[in-house]
Amino acid sequence: MDNIIDTVSSDDAQKRRTANYNPNIWDYDFLESIRNEFVGDTCKRRVEKLKEDVRHMLINNNEMVILTQLDFIENLQRLGLEYHFEKEIKGALDASISIVNNSGILDGDVHATALWFRLLRQHGCFVSQDVFNSFIDETGNFMTSLSQDAKGMLSLYKASHLALVGENMMDKAKAFSSRTLKDLQGNMDPYLAEQVSNELEVPYHWRMQWWEARWYTNVYERKEHINPTLLELAKLNFNMVQATHQGELKEICRWWKNEDLAEKLSFGRHRIVECLLWAVGIVFEPQYGYLRKSLAKILNLILLIDDVYDIYGTFDELVQFTDAVDRWDDKKIERLPEYMKICFVELYRTTDEFTSGIQKDQNKKIMTHLKKVWTDFCKALLVEAKWYNSGYSPSLKEYLDNAWISSSGSILLVHAYFAVAHDRNVDEVGFLETNRDLLYYPSMILRLCNDLGTSVAELERGDNPSSILCYMKEVGVSEERAREHIKGMIVESWKKMNENCISHSSHLPPMFFNISYNIARVSHFVYQHGDGVAVQDHDTRNNVLRLLVQPIHLHLDKIHSI
Repeated sequence: MDNIIDTVSSDDAQKRRTANYNPNIWDYDFLESIRNEFVGDTCKRRVEKLKEDVRHMLINNNEMVILTQLDFIENLQRLGLEYHFEKEIKGALDASISIVNNSGILDGDVHATALWFRLLRQHGCFVSQDVFNSFIDETGNFMTSLSQDAKGMLSLYKASHLALVGENMMDKAKAFSSRTLKDLQGNMDPYLAEQVSNELEVPYHWRMQWWEARWYTNVYERKEHINPTLLELAKLNFNMVQATHQGELKEICRWWKNEDLAEKLSFGRHRIVECLLWAVGIVFEPQYGYLRKSLAKILNLILLIDDVYDIYGTFDELVQFTDAVDRWDDKKIERLPEYMKICFVELYRTTDEFTSGIQKDQNKKIMTHLKKVWTDFCKALLVEAKWYNSGYSPSLKEYLDNAWISSSGSILLVHAYFAVAHDRNVDEVGFLETNRDLLYYPSMILRLCNDLGTSVAELERGDNPSSILCYMKEVGVSEERAREHIKGMIVESWKKMNENCISHSSHLPPMFFNISYNIARVSHFVYQHGDGVAVQDHDTRNNVLRLLVQPIHLHLDKIHSI
């Protein structure tokens, strides 16, 4: 391998290529014109009143049986309201452990058992798969009598995606519930059937949380016996948080316009709106606006630098740029071509701006870690460029050993760590470096989802091989078989992520694990129907409109009259 790479020389530098990306579809004036009515003191006061009412329902659980409380917590979660009630939810789940263990109150109820199992594991608590033993028959399989319980099967299917590596019972739970739900789909009430269809397409544990909040609010409204307080809070909260995101969208678009990157770097993808949408998927809560805006800028830079390595730069130029990032000195970039100077200066300035916004007394330590993840990213992209220029075809393992780094997941995670760990020792990032699984598996899911969504377009352009092509060549299988293999790798990566969330939950901020999950979730969201970054039409456009532009319908007159 090294010999092959070493033979690459300046004589091999090809003419500059182009990906023929379509221009950005979002008009600046349109984005500036967005207005949101759900701002101001009246809406804030109403939200606070609704929150107190919901909090009262949640903590006064003497009259609330445990299953009702668990369903209530799940609705809070799915409606995007969980962050308002973290303390109360933790208290309720902690209390449920002794209640369930001492009373056997969930025995015989597959829905209740699966829901309890899933909620606890999502919050970093280990619950043994043995809680499902009572649903196993003498052959070691799930009882066939359970197949008439559609609600229970849906809960079991959701729970199965919180499996850890080696949990065979959870694998059986997934296969059994999936098969049963497909058989029952034609005989369910519409409310349940819609959720089953959505779950089988992308499981809840893998779905982008803020998209789920919008989607589930619409579904919940059509449910029988809804909680009107919960529904009103969900709608008003979504619209008010959306107003926060819209302000950030305008701010980030002004930055993008002022930097004039679309004109200066016309060869690349200019998807600043989609970058903010991606950042919202990683962390939607309104108090993390600084991180969200930083991530949008970082994602924009990742796309442009990726296009430099994949599309536009000659091999010699890429070597120079990688060296410049490694040296991290904006005074020594005179040898770079002009477009690379622009990229480097933007990277240097954005990183410095990020460190200036957090833990100012520790900027030097923070910068050391940020420089490392950017340098590792560029070095991984350079390896891929060497492969392309030399015509080398790596094995799947060789490709993935490099590609999890070039996915950029580590860049996002390390920046996020510093933004959510204000009151912790900055050197704790060393814990991430010595426990690379915490960075590896979210990055791997990002890489594999990216490959599934973009491999067709990249093959047409003649870009570097993807995991799909590597596996096809190595094993000699069809593209369809290769895709199934990659999907299986995603499932196993999720199991490892679940394991990390439980085993390391006491070492790092809980929000860090939520962000780790969300990076994987937004990867499914962005690449579910193809390349949701380069291609802005259809699904991507609609996602932007529903999450960043269009509020949920809610009568303001009702709020003002209360």
